[in-house]
Amino acid sequence: MMLGFPLFAQTSYVFIGSYCEDKTTEGIYVYKLNLNTGALTKITSVKGILNPSYLALSPNGKYVYACTETATPNAGGVSSFEFNAQRKALTFLSSQETGGDNPAHVAVHKNGKWLVCGNYSGGSIAVFPLLTNGKIKPYSQLIEFKDSSIDKSRQEKSHIHQAVFSPKSDYVFFPDLGADKIRCYKFVETEARPLIDVLNPYTKTAAGSGPRHFTFHPNGKFAYCVEELSGTIGVYTYTLGALEPLQNVYAYAEKHTEGFGGADIHISPDGKFLYASNRGVENNIAIFSIKPSGKLALIGHQSTLGNHPRNFTLDPSGKFLLVANKNSGEVIVFKRNSITGLLTDTHHQIKLRNPSCLKIAMSN
Repeated sequence: MMLGFPLFAQTSYVFIGSYCEDKTTEGIYVYKLNLNTGALTKITSVKGILNPSYLALSPNGKYVYACTETATPNAGGVSSFEFNAQRKALTFLSSQETGGDNPAHVAVHKNGKWLVCGNYSGGSIAVFPLLTNGKIKPYSQLIEFKDSSIDKSRQEKSHIHQAVFSPKSDYVFFPDLGADKIRCYKFVETEARPLIDVLNPYTKTAAGSGPRHFTFHPNGKFAYCVEELSGTIGVYTYTLGALEPLQNVYAYAEKHTEGFGGADIHISPDGKFLYASNRGVENNIAIFSIKPSGKLALIGHQSTLGNHPRNFTLDPSGKFLLVANKNSGEVIVFKRNSITGLLTDTHHQIKLRNPSCLKIAMSN
């Protein structure tokens, strides 16, 4: 996330969400990333929030939004914080109920006026108006789903795992792991209830695939979805809210019949490479080159040097890739080769309890 400052004047801040079952322990951390070496230096942290498992940043990088992921009925929430780089402080601002259990993902509209949340266990979507001071108003729209699919242990009901705005922010997509669907709504930012039904409300994925996280190519023509339960990645062409299947590729290094845990997916800023994290029987990052057609070609795999890479991110320059290994409790910094796409260990890492989400903002 670039904030409009010249590169030489910028500082890169890494915001880290985690699973913390006790509000008296640290839940959200802020570190500074050395853009030359990849070293991480702690800036601040906050307590008083339960399981801030996923974070989103405002377009100007000033506000941090976190979801409280808890299975306790009606206890799911979203909270906002203000980050002040000069004072090295992260200050609580507000919180609201999400209308569903286990909110697993939050996303902010590019205008900074809307927050969208996916309730995983609740199988629902909530939309919140945002105030200019970073505070969250109560949700203005809540949509629930009742679908299911073939894996009765994981797909007994809808499980919304993510909210992703289209390249122009005029549509928003919701991978539904429980229903094997990528749901779509038009997003009209001037409406009080901005999610508007479309003619084709979802794209169906393979039965039992479990679509989890989704991303668009920088050129806006292609989209990619990591499928948690099948160990695969779906590739799509994209036009005006519509997805058309183009390819489906296997993401693991070895052939397996079970134990998959595909988690996160990102594309390098230059649009040449795609990265996807694999948990379960393998803990690695799958590396693909992206052809001009949008199709993927596997290059290789990089061990995440830990257990359960739930989330990872690339810094805006594409020089570094950071991985949050939740179960082994560390954030690992890799250097990325912009020519080959391959990753190498910088030997910079930090130990944290249950890190689950990484976001980067650039500031002066």
